[in-house]
Amino acid sequence: MMVCRGEIWLVNLNPIKKSNEMGKVRPVVVFQNNELNKNDYPTTIIIPLSTSLIEDAQPIRMRIQPREKLEKESDIVVTQIRAIDNARFIKKLASLTPKEIRLLKELFDEIVS
Repeated sequence: MMVCRGEIWLVNLNPIKKSNEMGKVRPVVVFQNNELNKNDYPTTIIIPLSTSLIEDAQPIRMRIQPREKLEKESDIVVTQIRAIDNARFIKKLASLTPKEIRLLKELFDEIVS
């Protein structure tokens, strides 16, 4: 299965290991660069989305609007970045715009700097 940076996929994040991790079947944004995505690397770095919205939560969250098969307004929860096995991917839902990908990278840089 080929995924690309900025795509939004439905994935199965169960089982979770700790109560503060996001689980269940939910949308995620592929954050890993496309060089790894194209080289059959067995895991992919993702950032989960949540429909439990929190206002004014940047840089730890980024709001996106519904599009394509993503049906609800969602927050990308930047602090929940993780690597998952590629077998967890179910189906592609949508894609971020290039502007949204740049903003997400900036928010990530802000929380890890």
